[in-house]
Amino acid sequence: MYDTTLGWARHRHAPRYLTLMSAAESVIFPIPPDVMLAPMSLAKPQAWWKFALLCTLGSVVGGLLGYVIGHFALDLAWPWIVRMGWQPAFEQIQALFLEHGLLFVFIAAFTPIPYKVFTIASGSLGVGLLPFIVGSLLGRGARFFLVAGLMAWGGPKLEPVLKRYIEWLGWLMVGLVAVALIWWEMRG
Repeated sequence: MYDTTLGWARHRHAPRYLTLMSAAESVIFPIPPDVMLAPMSLAKPQAWWKFALLCTLGSVVGGLLGYVIGHFALDLAWPWIVRMGWQPAFEQIQALFLEHGLLFVFIAAFTPIPYKVFTIASGSLGVGLLPFIVGSLLGRGARFFLVAGLMAWGGPKLEPVLKRYIEWLGWLMVGLVAVALIWWEMRG
C-alpha cells in the first residue's frame, strides 16, 4: 500500500489523489498523506504550498465526515454504554474533551496520534463544531505546511532526516502539551 501511494505521487492527477487520500486518512485510510505530500513537494518545490493547502483542506473535510460518524455512532452505542456501566467514565472523558477540545484536536491533527480517532471521538463526545474545525485547520495546516515547506526548502538531502525525526518531533509536541496541561490543572 505504501509503494502504491508513492506511485500516486508521480501521477498526473497527483493533486486530486492527495486531496482524496487526505480526506480518507482522516476517517479510515491507514497511511498518512505525508507519504504523497513529501515526494510531490520535492518534485515541484514551487508548488509546495498548493500541495500543503490541498492536503490540509482534504484532511479537514474528511475530519468533518469522521465527526458526523462519531456523532451518530454515539446514539447507537449509548444504550450499550449505559448497560455496561461505563456512563460515569464516559462523562469524565467527555468533560475533558469539552474543556480542552480544541487543544486535543490540534494535538491529534499535528502529531503522529491517529487523527481519525479524534475526529470520530470529537463528534461522539460533543466537541463544538467551530473548535473542531479551528483545531483541525491549525493542526493539519501546521503539519502539512511544515512537511511540504521543509521538503521544498531542503530538497532530497532533507528527506531522510525528516523521515527519521518527524515522528519524534510529533511525540515531543504531545509531551510538551501534556506537561503544560498538568501544570495548568495543578496551579488552579
